[in-house]
Amino acid sequence: MILGFDHYNLRADRDTMELLKVFYRDVVGLTLGERPPLKSFGYWLYAGGKDVLHLSEVREGETALHDIRTTFDHVAFRAKDLQRSVQHLEALGIEFSQREISTTHTVQVFFKDPAGNGVELNFAKQDI
Repeated sequence: MILGFDHYNLRADRDTMELLKVFYRDVVGLTLGERPPLKSFGYWLYAGGKDVLHLSEVREGETALHDIRTTFDHVAFRAKDLQRSVQHLEALGIEFSQREISTTHTVQVFFKDPAGNGVELNFAKQDI
């Protein structure tokens, strides 16, 4: 029985991983936090006290843990303060698009991370 979402993992070379760490910390607003001593180098980033993004180094010549073609499109985060978030993206020169889902009274903001992965911020009516 599934209880809920735990985390997602992005694997990249160290230079790309550093870009992703800074992006998800400084642009998205995740917090860099504790990571157990694992064999690979990496980072864990947190939202609301929970690790939600794991960044793991892939070394040259190393294959991914799961040798499959990806269908990953984007990750979505619940967010608050739409105006401040949009101003932050604009100040950083990050291109984004925005739409409102009228049936759920949700505003969505879409943009890409430095590796091209999609990021979505969802603002519920009470959090706008």
